[in-house]
Amino acid sequence: MAEAADFQGTSASPARRWLRRAGALLTGAPLLAGLLQLPVAAPAQAASSDSVSVSLDSLTPSAPTDGDTLTVSGTVTNNGKQAVTDAHVGLRVGPQLTTRSDIDSVARHSDDPQGGTGSEVGDKYEEKFDKLAPGVAQHFSISVPVDKLGLDDDGVYEFGVALSGETSARPWPRVLGIQRTFLPWQPSDAGTKTRTTFLWPLLSTVHMTAKTGAGDLQTPEFLNDDLAKELAPGGRLAQMVDLGKDLDVTWVIDPDLLASVDAMAVGNYRLQAADGTSTPGPREHQAVAKQWLAALQKAVAGKEVVALPFADPDLASLAHNGTSVTGSLSHLKDATDVAATTVKTVLHVTPTTDFAWPVDGAVDRSIMKVATSAGADRVIARSDSLQETAGLPYTPSAARPVGGGTTAVVADSRLSTAFEGDLTKAGAATLAVQRFLAQSLEVNSQTDKQRSILVAPQRMPTASQAQAMAAAVKALQGGTWTQPQDLTATAKDKPDPAATTRIPPASAYPASLRKQDLPRTAFEQIARTQAKLDNFRVILSDQSRVVTPFGRAINRDMSTSWRGHRGAAEGYRDGVEAWLDELADQVKLIDKSETKLSGRSATIPVTVQNNLVQPVGHLVLRLESTMPTRLEIGGKAYYEQPVEISGGHSQSVKFTTSANANGRVAVIAQLYTEDGRKYGEPVTFDVKVTEVTPTVMLVIGGGVLLLVLAGFRMYTQRKRAAARQPEDDGPDTAAKDPAEPGNPGAPEGRLPQESGSGSGADDPEQPSDPAPDTAPESADPSGTGERVDR
Repeated sequence: MAEAADFQGTSASPARRWLRRAGALLTGAPLLAGLLQLPVAAPAQAASSDSVSVSLDSLTPSAPTDGDTLTVSGTVTNNGKQAVTDAHVGLRVGPQLTTRSDIDSVARHSDDPQGGTGSEVGDKYEEKFDKLAPGVAQHFSISVPVDKLGLDDDGVYEFGVALSGETSARPWPRVLGIQRTFLPWQPSDAGTKTRTTFLWPLLSTVHMTAKTGAGDLQTPEFLNDDLAKELAPGGRLAQMVDLGKDLDVTWVIDPDLLASVDAMAVGNYRLQAADGTSTPGPREHQAVAKQWLAALQKAVAGKEVVALPFADPDLASLAHNGTSVTGSLSHLKDATDVAATTVKTVLHVTPTTDFAWPVDGAVDRSIMKVATSAGADRVIARSDSLQETAGLPYTPSAARPVGGGTTAVVADSRLSTAFEGDLTKAGAATLAVQRFLAQSLEVNSQTDKQRSILVAPQRMPTASQAQAMAAAVKALQGGTWTQPQDLTATAKDKPDPAATTRIPPASAYPASLRKQDLPRTAFEQIARTQAKLDNFRVILSDQSRVVTPFGRAINRDMSTSWRGHRGAAEGYRDGVEAWLDELADQVKLIDKSETKLSGRSATIPVTVQNNLVQPVGHLVLRLESTMPTRLEIGGKAYYEQPVEISGGHSQSVKFTTSANANGRVAVIAQLYTEDGRKYGEPVTFDVKVTEVTPTVMLVIGGGVLLLVLAGFRMYTQRKRAAARQPEDDGPDTAAKDPAEPGNPGAPEGRLPQESGSGSGADDPEQPSDPAPDTAPESADPSGTGERVDR
């Protein structure tokens, strides 16, 4: 720049010299750029070839105090291609972290060897390795008195475990790998302790179908046997109970899980097979289920238990896609009503049911409205959804009155998400615990105000996540800056007047969560299934056998556990609806072939079949003529009769018909419920009417006249013959009255009245009359216990 400044005032000769220098520089710029790139690439390559990973598998105690000895153990692994020599693992204490954001920053770069973490504690507290071969892991364990760490003021310190060494390509000592974590330091009780509520969620996926056996026990059918694996020793749910029994936590339980385990404990459950059949569940799983329930009953004794609505319905999906479908909100109310009864029956404790918990604590105005529609006036939200806008220098208490008598209980997002991700490796779990404790201590250090903080972890922690959670809660319980508190107490605590109470709009709902919402079609299918159930239930003598399993299955249709599993959710809903259709079809009309009707009136039977195990009633069978001018049913266009049928039986319902003209008439049989709704499919059949015509009557009358005339002729002929006989026999015989009864001379032509010649009521049918197709039987219906064949 000095040269440029002098350029305008110099003579031509210096100017030319400046131009030559500038041209030389421009000519060499590409070469210089290439030379500059070479040394940049070399260190990067060397760093990748020399990298060593450090895993911090254990740090005890997690929150040390005065007089403790800190023990750090883990492994170092040479990921490079060259052996590392003159290596050692040392401990480093970094600066004190004064904000929660500082903790976040260190966590994001926890394994970056370029960042500094203070100086080593000293060579007395290190572990040496003569050589680290490529691909080989070496274990280390170092113990150091806490007073050697140089911890001064109370607070959170950055803490690192680093491996230093050299390679043949770069033969000088340097840090090749590091793992940073946090060391909370609060050796004595804090002046003000944070009241901390930790939710311990006991939830699972959907396991039971709507199907139950026909016997009195109504043997349930399960989708699979995954629940037994979770309940078995070492399983996820078994560990949740075993770990939680000694913790000061609030249990949050899905009643559907309890109902499923209780059904399994009976020992007669069945497992759904791929071909639509089912197989008996293993008998040994009955003991597993009973043992788990007994352990849970002991674990929750004396603890607060919060019952979610049955099957943990997806409040966000309901709010975004279900409220426009009629009846959707009624399912949430039903799930809430049955929750307390289920928990009390199985666990023998009275739960709290006035809390709603949207997925991930994400709320918007529509979710809040739905969450409180079933009676819950407290909604568990999260601070990354209900974000602070007032610029508070501290984390406010969890309780926030949001209007309408509703309280949002806001969980701290950093603490609540601390145990997400893969924690199967010891190093990852240790880092999660230390980060959680650091954030908790930092919250307490923000202000002298006592606050109530809520921790709401993921709904279904894995076994490894649950172990890390338990380790963190135990450290808090033995720590010096927090004290445990139940969820109800936290919700009732005095809110911070400066904390935000503004519920975000629907547009602020996370897109990643919205993609997992159940679609509107799911709620339309649920509504359709409910309508079919309502139509089916009215005919049953014991509605609970159907209403209870299907009502709970409809609740499961809306479960939060279906998020991310849309295909499985659709398959489950289809299965519930198909099974209901199959059951409802067990009560039906039997198909009927064409019926011939000869004569002006006859009886037509229609058969109703009930293949259910229970009696059905409250049904009406309507028989309707499509041409009432030709054929009437009961004297009009249609006639109805009530139907009641025992389980496993059929009933023949008989209708009186009258014909007015010849021809074929279509007749429709349809079942209705007593409230006028159609039930099942109709049965249509033809009735062929062959009525006696006037021409035929004339023919028959002519034949009768001929018979009468022939009889009269025979009579007169015999009378004349009898009159001639006395003349031949003499006068004595002629004196007797030929018409006197018992007179042996009575004329043979005096015949008694012959059947068929008169019109008496007892006259039999004429041989010329065609036999009727329908039986001349009673029109009364058969009893409910008959087995009637078509």
